[in-house]
Amino acid sequence: MPQAVPAHEIQPAPAEQSSLVRPYAVTGGRTAPRTHLAMEALVSSATSQHDLSTRTPEYQAISALCRQVRSVAEISAMLRIPLGVTRILVADMAAEGLVQLHQPQLNAGKPDLNLLERVLSGLRRL
Repeated sequence: MPQAVPAHEIQPAPAEQSSLVRPYAVTGGRTAPRTHLAMEALVSSATSQHDLSTRTPEYQAISALCRQVRSVAEISAMLRIPLGVTRILVADMAAEGLVQLHQPQLNAGKPDLNLLERVLSGLRRL
């Protein structure tokens, strides 16, 4: 008859271990991005000229995901990283030239119709 393994001897799978990193550790303790970054801002990867092999797994994942244009909110949801942390990471990557930001332009307080159409199209693809 097989013996049960005591709970204290069970090791989490590697995927579970990575989820134990606290958000403040990923951002270096910062709680706000260095530049204002709207959650609907669009992000595209600019890493064809950069080697990311020495970067954090978060940077690598964001870069790979942004080969297609994504919003900051999409990146957060798809990578299961809190929105605040995602904003900080994306702003840092933009400052280093690793991603390009496409901030929404507001005319008289109204969002651009083209932006709204792109958001609607993205929502339909989900």
